[in-house]
Amino acid sequence: MPSDTAAAAVTLTARALLLDMDGTLVDSDAAVERVWRGWAAEHGLDGDEVMKVVHGRQGYATMAELLPGRPMEVNIAENRRLLAQETADTEGVVPVPGAPAFLAAIEDVPHALVTSASAPLATARMAAAGLRMPRVRITAESVGASKPHPEGFLKAAAELGFEPGECVVFEDSGAGVEAGRAAGMRVVGVGPRAAAFSPTVHAPTLEHVRVEPGDGGAVRLRVVPAAV
Repeated sequence: MPSDTAAAAVTLTARALLLDMDGTLVDSDAAVERVWRGWAAEHGLDGDEVMKVVHGRQGYATMAELLPGRPMEVNIAENRRLLAQETADTEGVVPVPGAPAFLAAIEDVPHALVTSASAPLATARMAAAGLRMPRVRITAESVGASKPHPEGFLKAAAELGFEPGECVVFEDSGAGVEAGRAAGMRVVGVGPRAAAFSPTVHAPTLEHVRVEPGDGGAVRLRVVPAAV
């Protein structure tokens, strides 16, 4: 556990929290790699290059970037196949360090899950990781545009009844951090992947985030960026 040295901490105040799932609450990297490296091999693509693009986006958006010019209806159909594979493959899916305690700490704070996963995939992965599913959730079926478009975060804020500036996003991917910023929200980048994308503040894991009561129903998030 990191030290709580005050000088190392960054404090954000929010009224609502918007949480990505994969890489932020749930470590599903092993399952994602199995499915997407298999897809890469099918299409003669370099698996390492595919994995640089896949995180945070809906599958059809990843395919559109990697196979430009291919009809979108083909991407959407193929994405349905991959979603079924990912939903069935939960081997090695575990909580991100600190996720159970973090979700317990924010139980009474307005919050929503905002994920590029489908509803069945989100349900399967949260269950495999033993994590509580937030009551409000924006999944792939809820939006018309994938991250890095801000639609999902804006829709979640509206459903919770808060302005974008009152919300803090928790994200791990470049597409997710970009979506949060485009929504006009501050972003806590979680995990090693997030550090490269200039979030508002970076937390190595959710163990580095302290949830404290604020004034007027707000919540203070004290983030210790690194062990000190």
